[in-house]
Order: sequence, then structure tokens, then C-alpha cells
Amino acid sequence: MAGLALRGVRKSFGSVEVIRGVDLDIKDGEFCVFVGPSGCGKSTLLRMIAGLEEMSDGLIEIGGKDVTFLPPAKRGISMVFQSYALYPHMTVRQNIAFGLKMAKTSRDEIAARTAKAANLLQLTDYLDRKPAQLSGGQRQRVAIGRAIVREPEVFLFDEPLSNLDAALRVQMRIEIAKLHNDLKATMVYVTHDQVEAMTMADKIVVLNAGRIEQIGSPLDLYHRPNNLFVATFIGSPKMNLMPGEVTGVENGAAKVVLKGGAHISVDTHGKAIANGPVTVGIRPEHIGVGQAGAPNSVPGKVVLSEHLGGETMLYVETSAIPQCVVKTDGLASQKNGETVSLSLPANTCHLFDANGQAIVNGSLI
Repeated sequence: MAGLALRGVRKSFGSVEVIRGVDLDIKDGEFCVFVGPSGCGKSTLLRMIAGLEEMSDGLIEIGGKDVTFLPPAKRGISMVFQSYALYPHMTVRQNIAFGLKMAKTSRDEIAARTAKAANLLQLTDYLDRKPAQLSGGQRQRVAIGRAIVREPEVFLFDEPLSNLDAALRVQMRIEIAKLHNDLKATMVYVTHDQVEAMTMADKIVVLNAGRIEQIGSPLDLYHRPNNLFVATFIGSPKMNLMPGEVTGVENGAAKVVLKGGAHISVDTHGKAIANGPVTVGIRPEHIGVGQAGAPNSVPGKVVLSEHLGGETMLYVETSAIPQCVVKTDGLASQKNGETVSLSLPANTCHLFDANGQAIVNGSLI
């Protein structure tokens, strides 16, 4: 296995620049996820790593070796695509072994590697079946098996679960995470689904309009977003944002007046905070539902109450924000039309400046 390095990677289609200078290091054995909205350039970046897309500028190294101008077959990578791309007339065994056969690997070596991959992916009982006789999840496992037998230095996954239904996606997420633990392999995974990114990654790279917004662990990005884009993209439901103004700092707390006139305090965590306009951010699960008039609270009216069993989502209309989402207990009793008071703990609030950059993050980790 090997690490991966990108230096000043750019890609333009004519006058349109889609990758705008990416610098990134992925360690040997790391599971790195590229995540971002549609059109942000994550699949293009992955295809450039694979050698399927020509770069406009920059350098790519795999295992310390410059592979910028090498063809895909010589880069030491294997790629799993969104579509399974299996040969329908071949058995599972033949599909998995096809790449090795084309590389003129010995028959004994092909048999050994195929058996090992099938065992790892729980496909041993299906080796003599055709793809049409398999479920969607099993077909995707065959596609992954075809990548495993090549014993690459880096695995690349391009939205491999997007064609599966919700239950199968959860199952395959677990299986790919287990596979990473078993192989200790370097994996680069592209998805638009931030839940996939949060549950699978060692490192997340958040992309937006061809640029890296932030790199970090799932918890770092969730609790310490660098800017409003990351704050609202990572997390479901997304962070609540309330416009306000800092009027002063006292005893380590910024005094903020929210739109509509509510006054709250936000811990500064030792940061210097200037007076002026800000955006207050708070995650839905950090908001409490308390007594009217309590300190650091905002009054509101429940517009919709969604009971989901283990949790309840309250959609609350307030003067500070038209729709504030609150994640609370599954047995919450609040009903539509009920007046509530939303408590905003000072240590869980984030502050962003007028340019959307983080000034203060909550201190839960």
C-alpha cells in the first residue's frame, strides 16, 4: 500500500476551471472521503488521480512516485465505479478474475486471489452465478472483488453506493468500512452523501466549486467548521443559522443581539471578538426546549412536530430565524401550534463573521 500526494492540481475545460489548485496529502492506509455538492469537482479530481482525466497543471504522487503522466494501468490503482460494469455472460468467478487473466497472471495465482477476495466479501457461495442472479449489493461486492484481486496500492471509489436502495447503502457502508479495516489499504472515496462521509472516513475533504473548503476528521468538521459552507453542508439536519450583532464581551462571553431582539451570550473560548454583525450557528441537537423567559433563550411557535421513534424533530418559527430545527427526545410532547422557549447553551454556539468565516466554535470536543 502507499500514500497519495496532490500538489497544485488544476483542471480546466476550455475557459472553465473546475479544479482550482488542490494540495492534499493522504497517508498510507487512510480512508479519505471527497464530499461536496454536485458539480464541485470531486469525481473529476478522482478521475485525475486514476489517470482517466488529463490534468491542466499540477503533480500527483503515489507511494512517493510521480505518476502524473503515467497511464492508469501503471499507477498501482484500482477503481470501483458507480455502475457495477459486470460482464453479464460471465460468472462471478470470471468477473473477479478477468483483470488478472488479461494481465496474463498464472492460473494458480488467479484461483488463489479470487478465492481470497470472495471469502473476504462473502461471495464464496455465489462464484458460479451470473450477475443477473445477484442482488444489487452482491453485484457491487463483485465489482469491489475485481478491484481487490489486483492488489493495488490505492483503491478509488466513485459513488459506489448511489444505485442502491437505502437499506443496502447502510449495509454496504458497513462492509466497505470492514474491508478497509481488514486490508489496511489506502482508499479514496467520492460521495455527495455527507452521512456516508461521516460514518466511513478517517479524513474528509470538503470540496466546493473546485476548491478545498476544509480537511479534517468527521468530528473536527462537525464541531469545528471553518466557515458557513462546511457548517451547513456537514450534519443532517444542518446547523441553524441566526443573524445577530455582537454588542460587547464580558467575562469570557460575547453579548449578541439576535434579529428580533433576543439577547444571548456566546462563550468566546479566549478568542478576541469585535463588535459588529455576526451569524450565530447551533446544531439542532444542542438546542433545549425550556421555560419561557429563561436566560439564553429564544421564544417560538412549533410549526411542525415529526415523531421519528428514537427522536423528534421540531420545526419552530422564531423572530430570530423563520424555521429553527430542534432535535429532541423521541417522547417529546410538543404539538403543532404550541409556544415554546428554545434554550441556546453558550458553549455550543458558533460565531461566523460577515464573510462567513468562523470566529468561534463550540467546545464540545
